[in-house]
This record gives sequence, structure tokens and C-alpha cells, in this order.
Amino acid sequence: MGKKKPQAQSSPNPSHTAEYAAKYKTVWRWHFYAGIIIAPFLIILAVTGSIYLFKPQIEESLYRNQFTVSPQVERVAPTQLIGQVKEQYPEAVIRSYRPGETDARSTEIGITTANNQAMTVFMDPYTGERIGELREQDRIMNKIEELHGELMAGTLGDRLVELVACWAILLLITGIYLWWPRKNKSKKKTGLGGILYPRLGKGKTLFRRDLHAVPAFWIAGGMLFLILTGLPWSGFWGSHFQTIATNTGAGYPPTIWSGSAPTSHITPTKEVADVPWAAENLAVPNSTIADFTPLPIEDVMYVARSEGMHPSYTISIPQSAEGVYTLSAYPPKAQDEATMHIDQYSGAVLADYRYDHYGVVGKAVALGITLHKGTQFGILNQILSLLICLGIILIAVSGLYLWWKRKPDRSLGAPKAADISPRNLRYLLWILIGFGILFPLVGLSLIIVWLIDRFIVRKVPAVKTFFNA
Repeated sequence: MGKKKPQAQSSPNPSHTAEYAAKYKTVWRWHFYAGIIIAPFLIILAVTGSIYLFKPQIEESLYRNQFTVSPQVERVAPTQLIGQVKEQYPEAVIRSYRPGETDARSTEIGITTANNQAMTVFMDPYTGERIGELREQDRIMNKIEELHGELMAGTLGDRLVELVACWAILLLITGIYLWWPRKNKSKKKTGLGGILYPRLGKGKTLFRRDLHAVPAFWIAGGMLFLILTGLPWSGFWGSHFQTIATNTGAGYPPTIWSGSAPTSHITPTKEVADVPWAAENLAVPNSTIADFTPLPIEDVMYVARSEGMHPSYTISIPQSAEGVYTLSAYPPKAQDEATMHIDQYSGAVLADYRYDHYGVVGKAVALGITLHKGTQFGILNQILSLLICLGIILIAVSGLYLWWKRKPDRSLGAPKAADISPRNLRYLLWILIGFGILFPLVGLSLIIVWLIDRFIVRKVPAVKTFFNA
């Protein structure tokens, strides 16, 4: 038999090659602009997040004198401690009482001063002495949390952080597309260098690229997790998501109520106390006014112990005749969360909402929040989350450095805009449309970016040159 003639290898279709190159440049351009805009904000979020992970250790160190007491045999009655705070701050309103989770922890009494400032007074539960006070606005970690959640810019800052978080997801998607391993021109698969580890000895240009792309691959999953678990706290998307979760059967089962759930003049629990995310929209019931002698704090604490509340709970004190004592435990582990409403006159438990009562969404968000904050698994959780935050800082800084080194002197250095039909970008367009629907702020920003690109960047010669359009 004669030998078969080797089949000639077909050469790449030039039109397909050009189409792929145009698609790649378009995705790269989107990735570039998203990175340039949000990288500084990502650095801020990652730095503040790294610090906030260690809130327990930092506050324990900063406020050791206020937090720590020497345990003794006898305790001063809680009612007496509250009375002493009233004497020392006669014009203040008593808002909350936190017994302390250990015998060596001080009692915290929350007040609102005459000039409407929130303050915590620390009392020694054994001697009855005031050992310190701290305004909420002076707590270092409160400032870090405010910077992390809203850039210290109120509602505008909250919306901006939400927008940055959503755009970071698009940054990850486009980044994975650019990173994805492809065959080289000789149709051989590339090695793992530049994919799973940086290429050393291949020149500074490749190393700078790998210093950005490789760490981004390794932390992409963790970064996405932090973004998704942080979004439920956002003021716009998070509040709507919370309302939908509550109103679609993932709300509050009848078993948490000792009687009928409130049906009118409903006040959400988040307006009267600081409670876990899943309980923020829980309706606050009214106390049944049999007489006008509210129960002392001692009796409320007895109910808390009887019902197995986590010892880190706080009692929010009712401010009206119809109000209730609201007990909230927001401990390190999501499974220990609890929210309870107690009749201020009879001591009856009107509502008792625990992790086991949460729907699937509530449990997922609760676990996501404690993992996001680094408390669910202790120091291991903190270290893993810290590594992700440090990775975010590395890829943001390396991306900016990569851009700076290749940027021409009189141009932004953006990838050249490619002439490509929308049909060839249909998958990217569907992703953008989906994001615009799922995250309305992203949709609005995409429309704004398109209008700027369509009527300014492409129409004004100087701008067109600067943006390489």
C-alpha cells in the first residue's frame, strides 16, 4: 500500500483573525477604562476592609481600660447602674443596656446627650463606678466603617461604593476574558507561565503584565465573594434586595410570634435597634398596656437568659408607652444571631427571630456578612480575607503601574478603539444589559458612558485623539 499524503494544514481565516483581534481590543478597552476609573476606590475599600477585619483586636487594644473590669462576687443591680448614669447625665436619654458577654467585661449604657450626640457610658458592674465614656463619632472603627461603606460622603458615597463594587464584577469578567489561555500563532498551547505564575527572565514588560494578571486570577473568586457579600449592605441595591427577600416568602414565619403578627402601623426593627440584616425589616409589635409600670432591666435580662440569648446581646429600651424591649445579638457566628421583642410591662416574648427561622436568602446573607467581616471562623477567616484584600491592592496598583509605564506623554494610553459590529460583541452586550437590569446603577452609568463616548469622545477631535478613539 502506498503512503498517505500528509494533509495540508489550513491557514487561519484572515477575517476570523481580524474579528478576534477587534473583539479582544474592545474588551481590553472596556477593561482599561473600568480599571482606571475604579482602581483608586478599590484600593480605599481594600485598605479599610483590611483594617476593619481586625476590629475586635483593635478595639480591645484601644479601649482596654473601658472594656475590662475585675470580676468580684457581688454585682450592682442594673437598675442602679442606669440610675447612676441618669444622675451623671440628667438631660440625656437612656437608649440601650449591654450587660457584657463575660465576667471581665464592663456594662455599656447607651445614651443620647442633650445636644443629640450618641454616647456609650462604661460602668463597672461590681463597684457601680463609671470607668469611661466614648462618643460614637469618636470610635476609630466607626470612622473606618464609614469610609469603607460610604467614603464619608453620606448617601452619595454609598451609591458610589455600590457602583464601584458592581463595576469591579465587570472588571473581573473582562479580565478573565483577557487572561484566558489561547493558542499562539503556531497553534501550540502556551505554557503556564503568565497564567498561573509570573514569567521571570522574559523581560520587564511581560513581568509587569504577569504581576497584574496572575494575582488577579488567584484572588478572583475571593474578590467576587467579598463584593457579593458586601452588596446587601448597600443603600440602594441592598435595601431593594432586602425588601424583595422579605416579601417573597423568605420573610418571617408565624412561629416567631407569640400571637398575631402586627398588621398596621408597622415599624421595622432597624428603626429601634441595631439588629442582624435578616431582622431589619421585622415588624415591631406593641406592648399591651395593662399598667404603666415597665419591667426593670433585671427582669428583661432574666428573660434573655431563659430564652438562651447569646451573652453579647444588647437591650434597646422603649421610648414610648407602646414600645417594647428589643434584644439583639449580633455575635461573631451567624448561627448565634437572635432578635427578640419583649412586652415592656408583662415580660412576654412577643417575637423571637433566630438564624434557624431565616429563609434560604436570610441564612446565605447572614453567613456572607460574618465571613465578609472575618468573624465566622475567627483568626483563620481574618487572615484569608486579609490576603484577598492585599491581593486586590496588588492588582489595582500593578494595573495602574502597567498603564503608567506604557502611557504616551500626551495621550491617555487607552487601547485603540476597534471597528467592530455589535453582532460580534453580542455576548458582551448581553452581559452588559443583564448587569444593567440586575444593578440599575450600573445600567445608568453604562448609558452615561455610551452618551459621552458617542457625542463627545468620537465627535471632538482633541478628545478623540486623547482617548485613542
